[in-house]
Amino acid sequence: MKNIRESLAVVRDQILGACQKAGRPGEAVRLIAVTKKVDAERVREAAEFGIREFGENYVQEAQGKREALGPGGTWHMIGHVQTNKAKYIPRLFDYVHSVDRWDLIEVLERHGKELSLLFEVNLSGEPQKHGVSKEGLRSMLERIGDLRYVKPVGLMTVPPLSTDPEEARPFFTALRELLREVNREFGLDMRELSMGMSADFPVAIEEGATMIRIGTAIFGERL
Repeated sequence: MKNIRESLAVVRDQILGACQKAGRPGEAVRLIAVTKKVDAERVREAAEFGIREFGENYVQEAQGKREALGPGGTWHMIGHVQTNKAKYIPRLFDYVHSVDRWDLIEVLERHGKELSLLFEVNLSGEPQKHGVSKEGLRSMLERIGDLRYVKPVGLMTVPPLSTDPEEARPFFTALRELLREVNREFGLDMRELSMGMSADFPVAIEEGATMIRIGTAIFGERL
């Protein structure tokens, strides 16, 4: 089992190194600790070492861990949201990274709680992955001005699985360019790019990531 203090020190050094290489300040990147299948005690330990942002894939896991950790911290839903579970999202999360359809946005809006949304874009076109196409993204953004409570703040993507982080770079670059394009087209000011995980986050930072989602590099392999 990984020593969380030591693992976090390594991750933070890598973040700083990638930021320096890209000419970006270290505070430009938010480290989201992915706690999927990590027990509450180890999540609490990460909080003791300075982690303030947590990413969860499942509603039930998030509920238990939020109760165990108590108030404070920022919680991100990073997994696919089933429509029948959407009603729990506003109470448990501050951000949703995996918005990929309009009916989900409508459900979240109806709860009347401010919530920050990132649109998950499937840039690789892999059929087994969730995420909206570029055309689908534009279709949703055409209607986003009618919403009061949910706020579009950025884009998210997951590149194809590879042992070479450099193979993810074109997808990170494409997401950055897409954010610039849709902001201009729709008069938006979305600033967040959620991209990069344990295997490739330095490359994502070099390409403009503002949020990186790190699980294994902090907590070790899931059981």
